[in-house]
Amino acid sequence: MTSSNMLTSARPQKNILGNVDKVALFLYIALVIFGWLNIYAAVFNDEHPIIFDYSQHYGKQFFWILTAFALGFIILLLDPKIFSTFAWVIYGFMILLLIVVIFAGKEVAGSKSWFKIGEFAIQPSEFAKFATNLAIAKYLSSLSIKFENFRTKVVAVSILLLPALLILLQNDTGSAIVYSTFVFVFYREGLSGNILIIGVVAIFLFVISLVINQFVILGFIAGITLILFYFIKKRRTEILILVAGFLLVSGYVFSINYIFNNVLKEHQKSRINVLLGKEVDLKKEGYNINQSKIAIGSGGVLGKGFLQGTQTKYNFVPEQGTDFIFCTVGEEYGFFGSILVIAAFIALLSRIIYLAEKQRTQFARIYGYGVACILFFHIMINIGMVLGVAPVIGIPLPFFSYGGSSLWSFTILLFIFLRQDSYRLNML
Repeated sequence: MTSSNMLTSARPQKNILGNVDKVALFLYIALVIFGWLNIYAAVFNDEHPIIFDYSQHYGKQFFWILTAFALGFIILLLDPKIFSTFAWVIYGFMILLLIVVIFAGKEVAGSKSWFKIGEFAIQPSEFAKFATNLAIAKYLSSLSIKFENFRTKVVAVSILLLPALLILLQNDTGSAIVYSTFVFVFYREGLSGNILIIGVVAIFLFVISLVINQFVILGFIAGITLILFYFIKKRRTEILILVAGFLLVSGYVFSINYIFNNVLKEHQKSRINVLLGKEVDLKKEGYNINQSKIAIGSGGVLGKGFLQGTQTKYNFVPEQGTDFIFCTVGEEYGFFGSILVIAAFIALLSRIIYLAEKQRTQFARIYGYGVACILFFHIMINIGMVLGVAPVIGIPLPFFSYGGSSLWSFTILLFIFLRQDSYRLNML
């Protein structure tokens, strides 16, 4: 039975809000409120101590929080069929905005990805994530064939590539890379696990090729190939596959330096080199990571206390209210506080996946997995770059980082799923 058919066979809903998952809702509200307190601590101004002061970031964030709550409430009141019915319309509208912003947008921090309206700025690339998730869920749930079909793979990847490429044209690499996380959604819907293995191997080879001589790597690969030759012996098909694989991997390894030196921009190369320990640059590209490590390390086990973080208070960490907001958690609440925040994120992700598996429509399940994957990527990369184990690519920490666009987009992303899930209990 298709998504649309299942949605039409439902009993009347008596209590719309009563069916909303309380665990996910509580975790969302807790993360948003604690995030707001950390923004207050990160950019605290002694001359403006009131947390509701609209002239400061924390006052503006309070406005964004209220409007985000209002958006979430409105979404919960809407008919859930709206999201599947108008998925392509929403996706097309966001693609249009991504095109327009390239020509008419305002450049902020090197990325031309913002619409400036008075004192407000909106970033379409943030909203394109939930729109793309809707489109993927709509497309895959409308199929009567498995995901293994080649045409299905091409169309699904194309749905992702279009917004990703437009965002790359805005010079916002971090937001573009987020779309790679949909590979896990595809895996849940039938994509071969070999693709994931190939992806992991490709990333591993890329990294080690930047720190180890390519001929050494090639010798290691050749050794593995010879061992496999011994075991397959005279089976011609496997021998041809093995030879082709060796040539492809060798070509990839030798192309990495060219890609690194001629495709990546200077600041991207420097950030990767700093991460790999090939450069020590504490004044430029390595400054943010070094200061964030100092801030988190200085928090110790229990932290320095609310508004007591010296690294935070004296603005040693750049972008400490946005991309590096987790530094404030580490410095003021220490190891235990950081673990609690990470645990809250893990609990929310686990709850979303749990609810996704319980959905009675394929559309809702696919969309739910997309929500989990997008949030997971943001959490993993943001906290990873603050700890110095991931490159600095400038993506916000969900529900924590300052900004209306990110808070609104993550709220819409999550609450569309919560609305789908609340409707599940009313379906026959």
